[in-house]
Amino acid sequence: MSFDFIALIVLVLSFFGLTALVLRKVPEVKAMPEPEIFKKELRKKIKDKTKEVLKERSNTLESLLHKLLSRIRILSLKVDKKVSDWIVKLRTRSVERTKGIDTYWKEIKASVKKKN
Repeated sequence: MSFDFIALIVLVLSFFGLTALVLRKVPEVKAMPEPEIFKKELRKKIKDKTKEVLKERSNTLESLLHKLLSRIRILSLKVDKKVSDWIVKLRTRSVERTKGIDTYWKEIKASVKKKN
């Protein structure tokens, strides 16, 4: 309980101390002239920093896009391989089925010739 009370007192006193320091310096800061050169330099620094950040982000976006497209390409290649395997299996089944049908019709033709 006493620790919380002491911490609260320190917090309040610190707040008032900082407020007093800021209030003392405000008139001095207002009295200082702001040169045009400083404004121009500040604008130039802000503009340069903005360009730098945008370049960094564009590189990041490009790398993310590259990774995404690479993963999509890999996925599409895997799907293509799977579909190709299915097509091969279907062809082999089709060939096996037609062999059975071809022998069936050959047997019928042979039996018809024997009867004639």
